[in-house]
Amino acid sequence: MSDTTSARTWLTIPDLSDRLGITPGKVRKLIEDRSLVAVRRDGVLSVPDVFLAGDQPLSELKGTIILLGDIGFSDDEIMQWLLEPESSLDAAPIDALLAGRKAEVRRIAQALL
Repeated sequence: MSDTTSARTWLTIPDLSDRLGITPGKVRKLIEDRSLVAVRRDGVLSVPDVFLAGDQPLSELKGTIILLGDIGFSDDEIMQWLLEPESSLDAAPIDALLAGRKAEVRRIAQALL
């Protein structure tokens, strides 16, 4: 991962369990259902805290994760694309999602085909 992705705060499964108030198994289910995407950092499955809105996964994230997966991105590639600056957005896609630019982010993601 690049400096941009490493500068984020990362949460492990137990961290997410505490933050979301659910069991680790339910956290894994959120990842399996694509509500969240996780990658291994130093051998530990982790999710950036920016993917959460309070005590829930960011609602705009799931469709974007599914779209990127459907066009062939691995979880590592999805994570990198979401967190690194995208010139056509003038921001990282996750920051654009947080700013309410979901349609624009997904349109750009679809164009990656």
